[in-house]
Amino acid sequence: MRIDLHTHSTASDGTDTPDELVAAASAAGLDVVALTDHDTVAGHAAAAAALPAGLTLVTGAEISCRLDGVSLHMLGYLFDPTEPELARERDLLRDDRVPRAKGIVAKLREMGVPITWERVRELAAGSVGRPHIAAAMVEAGVIPDIPAAFTAQWIGDGGVAWVGKHELDAFDAIRLIRNAGGVAVFAHPLAEQRGRCVPDGAIVRLAEAGLDGVELNHMDHNADAHARLLGLAGDLGLLTTGSSDYHGTRKAVDLGAFTTPPEVYAELLTRAKGAQPLVG
Repeated sequence: MRIDLHTHSTASDGTDTPDELVAAASAAGLDVVALTDHDTVAGHAAAAAALPAGLTLVTGAEISCRLDGVSLHMLGYLFDPTEPELARERDLLRDDRVPRAKGIVAKLREMGVPITWERVRELAAGSVGRPHIAAAMVEAGVIPDIPAAFTAQWIGDGGVAWVGKHELDAFDAIRLIRNAGGVAVFAHPLAEQRGRCVPDGAIVRLAEAGLDGVELNHMDHNADAHARLLGLAGDLGLLTTGSSDYHGTRKAVDLGAFTTPPEVYAELLTRAKGAQPLVG
């Protein structure tokens, strides 16, 4: 089986619509794909309706969190999307993206960057995020590509035009995902180049709080990070997933570039109580 457990659609900051994403996953030879848009489940219904024969869809979301002052992401799989407490937090996280994005655009305009909020909103088919602002900057000829925006000079974490946002405490995220019957996996925990690398002790604390797993096989983990995380996960009894973190044309990574072992996927299904995968 080829299993990719982290992808994004136009419901957040991907460039494929949910129906295009599942079609692309099938064409890429995947057996299982998870749709994990940022802080929203808005793409699930369209993806399920367009699910090709032979492809299994795992529903989920990538939740914006903070731990010890570091922004991080928590993947929640197969939780009950109607569970009220988690749904309320997702709404808060999603809705706060608008004033944050407006604040970033205002700072950029003060710096002389010729973009508008109206154009950024047009570029965001779903919930708005920094990649849409970066796309507007590319369109305006300010930067050569989207990664160039995510620096201290522009809109990278703590950058000149950066604006903070509402983020859920990481321990609360684990509790809410698990209370909704889901499985909690720490997304790319050693992504040092993103400024989201946490110390081993933090992962130990998260594991003690009920964390199910860590995303091990990921483009942001070099060989040293992979070895370190694999050893830590083994010591803590954590599941180790793998995924592309696919964003369509917004990132230079293909669906299925990194995958999850079938035995890890089987254990994830055993733990999930809030929802079941959908089979095309």
